[in-house]
Amino acid sequence: AGCGAALKEYDHLLKDDPDYAERAATFSSRVKDVIEFLGDVGLTAAPGPLKWRVTYQDPCHLAHAQRVTRQPRMLLNEIPELTLIEMPESSLCCGSAGIYNLQQPEMSQALLDRKLNNALSTGAEVIVSANPGCMLQISSGLRARGDRRPVMHLIELLDRAYAASSTEQGASVVAD
Repeated sequence: AGCGAALKEYDHLLKDDPDYAERAATFSSRVKDVIEFLGDVGLTAAPGPLKWRVTYQDPCHLAHAQRVTRQPRMLLNEIPELTLIEMPESSLCCGSAGIYNLQQPEMSQALLDRKLNNALSTGAEVIVSANPGCMLQISSGLRARGDRRPVMHLIELLDRAYAASSTEQGASVVAD
Protein backbone atom coordinates (compact mmCIF):
# COMPACT_ATOMS: atom_id res chain seq x y z
CA ALA A 1 0.00 0.00 0.00
CA GLY A 2 2.86 2.37 0.79
CA CYS A 3 4.60 1.73 -2.51
CA GLY A 4 1.36 2.18 -4.44
CA ALA A 5 0.67 5.46 -2.69
CA ALA A 6 4.12 6.73 -3.67
CA LEU A 7 3.66 5.62 -7.28
CA LYS A 8 0.31 7.39 -7.45
CA GLU A 9 2.05 10.62 -6.34
CA TYR A 10 4.51 10.73 -9.24
CA ASP A 11 2.23 13.10 -11.15
CA HIS A 12 2.27 15.54 -8.22
CA LEU A 13 5.97 15.13 -7.50
CA LEU A 14 6.95 15.73 -11.12
CA LYS A 15 4.25 18.21 -12.13
CA ASP A 16 6.78 21.02 -12.68
CA ASP A 17 9.31 18.91 -14.59
CA PRO A 18 9.02 19.72 -18.30
CA ASP A 19 10.52 16.37 -19.32
CA TYR A 20 8.56 14.10 -17.03
CA ALA A 21 5.31 15.81 -15.98
CA GLU A 22 3.16 14.33 -18.74
CA ARG A 23 4.65 10.84 -18.48
CA ALA A 24 4.36 10.89 -14.69
CA ALA A 25 0.69 11.90 -14.93
CA THR A 26 0.01 9.07 -17.38
CA PHE A 27 1.90 6.60 -15.21
CA SER A 28 0.15 7.66 -11.96
CA SER A 29 -3.27 7.40 -13.58
CA ARG A 30 -2.58 3.72 -14.34
CA VAL A 31 -1.40 2.67 -10.87
CA LYS A 32 -3.81 0.52 -8.85
CA ASP A 33 -3.24 -1.50 -5.73
CA VAL A 34 -4.08 -5.18 -6.30
CA ILE A 35 -6.93 -4.86 -3.77
CA GLU A 36 -8.33 -1.86 -5.64
CA PHE A 37 -8.01 -3.67 -8.98
CA LEU A 38 -9.69 -6.89 -7.82
CA GLY A 39 -12.41 -4.96 -6.03
CA ASP A 40 -13.14 -2.91 -9.12
CA VAL A 41 -13.10 -5.71 -11.71
CA GLY A 42 -14.51 -8.40 -9.44
CA LEU A 43 -13.42 -11.97 -8.92
CA THR A 44 -13.61 -14.15 -12.02
CA ALA A 45 -14.16 -17.38 -10.08
CA ALA A 46 -15.98 -18.07 -6.85
CA PRO A 47 -13.71 -18.67 -3.88
CA GLY A 48 -14.34 -21.60 -1.58
CA PRO A 49 -15.69 -21.34 1.94
CA LEU A 50 -13.63 -20.28 4.92
CA LYS A 51 -15.44 -20.77 8.21
CA TRP A 52 -13.38 -18.04 9.83
CA ARG A 53 -14.14 -14.93 11.86
CA VAL A 54 -11.86 -12.16 10.62
CA THR A 55 -11.36 -8.48 11.20
CA TYR A 56 -9.84 -6.12 8.66
CA GLN A 57 -7.23 -3.49 9.48
CA ASP A 58 -7.20 -0.58 7.02
CA PRO A 59 -3.56 0.27 6.19
CA CYS A 60 -3.01 4.03 6.34
CA HIS A 61 -1.44 4.22 2.89
CA LEU A 62 -4.31 2.28 1.34
CA ALA A 63 -7.16 3.98 3.22
CA HIS A 64 -5.91 7.56 3.55
CA ALA A 65 -3.42 8.03 0.72
CA GLN A 66 -5.17 5.91 -1.93
CA ARG A 67 -8.75 6.14 -0.62
CA VAL A 68 -9.24 2.36 -0.97
CA THR A 69 -11.56 1.16 1.80
CA ARG A 70 -14.61 -0.28 0.05
CA GLN A 71 -12.85 -2.88 -2.12
CA PRO A 72 -11.18 -4.91 0.67
CA ARG A 73 -14.50 -5.43 2.40
CA MET A 74 -16.20 -6.32 -0.89
CA LEU A 75 -13.56 -8.99 -1.49
CA LEU A 76 -13.89 -10.38 2.02
CA ASN A 77 -17.66 -10.55 1.62
CA GLU A 78 -17.19 -12.66 -1.53
CA ILE A 79 -15.78 -15.54 0.53
CA PRO A 80 -18.55 -17.96 1.53
CA GLU A 81 -18.98 -18.63 5.26
CA LEU A 82 -16.39 -16.00 6.21
CA THR A 83 -17.58 -13.64 8.92
CA LEU A 84 -16.16 -10.12 8.76
CA ILE A 85 -16.30 -8.37 12.12
CA GLU A 86 -15.57 -4.66 11.75
CA MET A 87 -12.77 -3.45 13.97
CA PRO A 88 -13.33 -0.24 15.93
CA GLU A 89 -11.12 2.52 14.52
CA SER A 90 -9.99 0.25 11.69
CA SER A 91 -8.31 3.12 9.84
CA LEU A 92 -6.33 4.23 12.91
CA CYS A 93 -2.58 3.84 12.30
CA CYS A 94 -1.02 0.67 13.70
CA GLY A 95 2.14 2.59 14.61
CA SER A 96 4.43 1.16 11.93
CA ALA A 97 4.18 3.92 9.31
CA GLY A 98 7.33 3.01 7.43
CA ILE A 99 10.10 3.66 9.96
CA TYR A 100 7.97 5.68 12.38
CA ASN A 101 8.12 2.74 14.79
CA LEU A 102 11.92 3.18 14.86
CA GLN A 103 11.90 6.97 15.03
CA GLN A 104 9.11 7.32 17.61
CA PRO A 105 8.99 4.00 19.48
CA GLU A 106 6.88 5.22 22.43
CA MET A 107 4.14 6.75 20.27
CA SER A 108 4.34 3.79 17.91
CA GLN A 109 3.79 1.40 20.82
CA ALA A 110 0.83 3.45 22.07
CA LEU A 111 -0.77 3.29 18.61
CA LEU A 112 -0.04 -0.43 18.35
CA ASP A 113 -1.57 -1.11 21.76
CA ARG A 114 -4.73 0.76 20.76
CA LYS A 115 -4.88 -1.09 17.41
CA LEU A 116 -4.41 -4.48 19.08
CA ASN A 117 -7.05 -3.75 21.71
CA ASN A 118 -9.48 -2.82 18.95
CA ALA A 119 -8.63 -5.88 16.87
CA LEU A 120 -8.85 -8.28 19.79
CA SER A 121 -12.15 -6.77 20.95
CA THR A 122 -13.77 -8.26 17.83
CA GLY A 123 -13.04 -11.85 18.84
CA ALA A 124 -11.75 -12.53 15.32
CA GLU A 125 -9.60 -15.59 14.73
CA VAL A 126 -7.57 -13.85 12.02
CA ILE A 127 -6.51 -10.24 11.52
CA VAL A 128 -6.42 -9.28 7.85
CA SER A 129 -4.55 -6.34 6.34
CA ALA A 130 -3.21 -5.32 2.94
CA ASN A 131 0.20 -3.96 3.91
CA PRO A 132 3.25 -6.00 4.92
CA GLY A 133 4.50 -3.27 7.27
CA CYS A 134 1.22 -3.26 9.17
CA MET A 135 1.21 -7.04 9.23
CA LEU A 136 4.71 -7.17 10.75
CA GLN A 137 3.82 -4.51 13.34
CA ILE A 138 0.60 -6.22 14.38
CA SER A 139 2.19 -9.69 14.40
CA SER A 140 5.03 -8.41 16.56
CA GLY A 141 2.58 -6.85 18.99
CA LEU A 142 0.50 -10.01 19.19
CA ARG A 143 3.59 -12.16 19.82
CA ALA A 144 4.70 -9.78 22.60
CA ARG A 145 1.32 -10.44 24.23
CA GLY A 146 1.70 -14.19 23.77
CA ASP A 147 -1.05 -14.31 21.14
CA ARG A 148 -0.37 -16.66 18.20
CA ARG A 149 -3.36 -15.48 16.15
CA PRO A 150 -2.51 -15.27 12.43
CA VAL A 151 -2.20 -11.95 10.62
CA MET A 152 -2.77 -12.42 6.90
CA HIS A 153 -2.64 -10.31 3.78
CA LEU A 154 -6.00 -10.14 2.03
CA ILE A 155 -4.46 -11.76 -1.08
CA GLU A 156 -3.18 -14.62 1.08
CA LEU A 157 -6.68 -15.05 2.49
CA LEU A 158 -8.13 -15.16 -1.04
CA ASP A 159 -5.52 -17.77 -1.94
CA ARG A 160 -6.66 -19.90 0.99
CA ALA A 161 -10.28 -19.49 -0.10
CA TYR A 162 -9.47 -20.60 -3.64
CA ALA A 163 -7.57 -23.59 -2.25
CA ALA A 164 -10.66 -24.40 -0.17
CA SER A 165 -12.81 -24.28 -3.32
CA SER A 166 -10.89 -27.26 -4.67
CA THR A 167 -11.49 -29.30 -1.50
CA GLU A 168 -15.15 -28.25 -1.21
CA GLN A 169 -14.84 -27.69 2.52
CA GLY A 170 -13.79 -24.71 4.57
CA ALA A 171 -10.11 -24.47 5.36
CA SER A 172 -9.08 -24.36 8.99
CA VAL A 173 -7.27 -21.50 10.62
CA VAL A 174 -3.70 -22.59 11.31
CA ALA A 175 -1.48 -20.46 13.56
CA ASP A 176 2.03 -19.79 12.32
